[in-house]
Amino acid sequence: MLKIVVASKNPVKINAAKVGFEAMFNEEVEAIGVSIPSGVSDQPLTDEETRQGSEFRANGAKTKVPNADYWVGIEGGVDKLNGVIHTFGWITILSKNKTGQARSATIPLPNAVEAGLQNGEELGDINDRLFHKDNSKQNMGTSGILTNGVMDRLELYRHAMVLALIPFVNEELY
Repeated sequence: MLKIVVASKNPVKINAAKVGFEAMFNEEVEAIGVSIPSGVSDQPLTDEETRQGSEFRANGAKTKVPNADYWVGIEGGVDKLNGVIHTFGWITILSKNKTGQARSATIPLPNAVEAGLQNGEELGDINDRLFHKDNSKQNMGTSGILTNGVMDRLELYRHAMVLALIPFVNEELY
C-alpha cells in the first residue's frame, strides 16, 4: 500500500490525490491530509505564484510527515489569459528523489468574479456569494458550479494529479 501525504485537510484535494494515485499505480493508497501553509497569498493571482504555493505545500508536507512514499501539494489560483480571468490548480508531487508537477485545465471566470478578486476576496468565498453555495471549495468548486456538475473540482484535480505522476510511472524517461 502506498502512503501519500496531502498538504491540505480539504477532502476534495485528499480524494483527488487518492484516486489519481490509485489509477496510475493500480494499488491501494492511504492518503492523509495535513495542514501546511502555502507560503503565498491566500488567493494566488498569477500562474507562477500558484505553482510556488503547490511546491511549498508539498515540501512542507514532506518535512512534517517524513515517513511516506509521496507528498502532494495542490494550490488553486487565478490569472488573466488574453484579458479574461481564469482559474486553475497546480499540483506538485514529491518522492524521496523525484518531483512531478502539472497544472489543471483553466476555467474562464464570469466577469462578476474579477471585482471580488480585486477587493482581496478568495475565489471560493466569491463563488459562495455569487452562486448561493456553502463552502463550495470543499465540494464541487468553481468547475462544478460552472459546468452544472459535469466536471467538479475533484475531477479537475484528478486529471492534473495523473499528469503530475507521469515521471513516477515512467522513471526510465525522467
